[in-house]
Amino acid sequence: MRKQTAPLFSTLALALCATLAPSRAGAQTPPAAPPPPDMPAPPLTDAPPPAAAIETPAPPPPLVVEPPQPVPPPPPAPPAAMPTPPPPPKPVMTSKFGAELYGFVEFDSIRDSTQSYNEVAGNGAIAKAGTYSGNHSRLTYSGRNSRLGFKVKGPESDDIKTSALLEMDFLGNQPSPVSESAMFNNSAFRMRHYMLKVETPYIDIMAGQYWALFGSGSYFFPNTVEIMGLPGQVFNRAEQVRISHAFKTDDITVELLAASVRPPQRDGGVPDTQAAIRFLVNKWKGVHTANSTGTAIDAAGISVSGVYRNLRVDELSGAPTTFKSKNAGGLSVDALIPVIPVSGTDRANGLTLTGSYVRGTGIADLFTGLTTGGTYAAPPNPAMATPAPTYTSNIDPGLVTYLADGSLHTIDWQSFMVGAQYYLPPSGNIWLSGNYSQMDSHNMSDLFPGSKSAFKHSQWFDGNIFWDATKALRFGGEFAYFKQKFVDNSTAHNYRGQVSAFYIF
Repeated sequence: MRKQTAPLFSTLALALCATLAPSRAGAQTPPAAPPPPDMPAPPLTDAPPPAAAIETPAPPPPLVVEPPQPVPPPPPAPPAAMPTPPPPPKPVMTSKFGAELYGFVEFDSIRDSTQSYNEVAGNGAIAKAGTYSGNHSRLTYSGRNSRLGFKVKGPESDDIKTSALLEMDFLGNQPSPVSESAMFNNSAFRMRHYMLKVETPYIDIMAGQYWALFGSGSYFFPNTVEIMGLPGQVFNRAEQVRISHAFKTDDITVELLAASVRPPQRDGGVPDTQAAIRFLVNKWKGVHTANSTGTAIDAAGISVSGVYRNLRVDELSGAPTTFKSKNAGGLSVDALIPVIPVSGTDRANGLTLTGSYVRGTGIADLFTGLTTGGTYAAPPNPAMATPAPTYTSNIDPGLVTYLADGSLHTIDWQSFMVGAQYYLPPSGNIWLSGNYSQMDSHNMSDLFPGSKSAFKHSQWFDGNIFWDATKALRFGGEFAYFKQKFVDNSTAHNYRGQVSAFYIF
């Protein structure tokens, strides 16, 4: 039995190996046996070589799929066009009624070739060459022209509007003598303007200190860095009671004004009478800076104004017992002409002219610092008293004088001034200006023959450049020339350079 089993297991093993042989050939196929000699070789064909001879290509790199990027949402649709909101209202102070604060802080650096003037030159006499003051220069730093003002408006009705103005600076009178430190570091505070105003449909009434009607006030002022009043310029503020009325249309405005004004002497007992008529062309406008800070868009205009006064001067005596009376007065014509007008608030390329012509007698106080330098004749001394009597006048100097024969005379003056201001493109924040003035007295030589201190002729001109760095900050520079000719035909000159900064609020 066991002998039969062994051949059986051998037979099964051989059969199993034969069965498994094809699967192993897939991994390693032995070379085919050559055909028997009696059989022809198989024909060549395009069949691919056996699988073992084919090189398997490298698999492609794995496909990397980027995650989708988030898509930003589309911008929101623009809102419908909206009108530009108006600028916020100008902040105002409050008091019992509505109040507005205004003014400016000013710093001036001034160099004069002579020691003739403080900040305000006006029409003061120039020190002559050959004198100590005429041969030496002066440098002035000052902020005394800084200004503070309040505008107040009361409740209004259909028929009445009320307002008031109070304006101050630091150019008040200082005690004399006074040190320079006290003069500039502890400047006297003064009331510059103070007035109340009542407006009705029929007539306007003003009472207080304000620009005199003679010369038509600040509306026709020229543009300069120099502190006003200028040589040859009517520049006067006075206590007054004024009435006025403006006839207005779209095209023109005609204003009539009359005032009773503080006289140059209380002893005269009669107030000055001043009147003016102004004609404005409302649609013909130009950019105009009055003095150094008052920039506005003003209508073209012309004004004619006059003053009448009666002077009562104590007689020429060491002990007066009576007076002599003299009439005085003058006429002023002033104009503002926009040669290149502007529209809206655009200042660029604007060119404006200003002008003034004045003629009168006994009106020196209406100019700044015009005292002429002349002196009164000595009063009579029939008893040959020792010391000789002296005369003390009851009127300010420069208006009248007495001759040796006791006759009273008013002093004549004629002046004219022209100015131009041009605002450079593209913004008008930089502009140039220049001015010229001339004064003459036709009776000075007769009243003060041979005088070395009384001048009969003056000339002045200046050139200026301004720059508005911001709406509040302004800088200005000026060069000015002063000349005076005296009765004895001698002359005096002064050159001034000034640089100023202004913070305008």
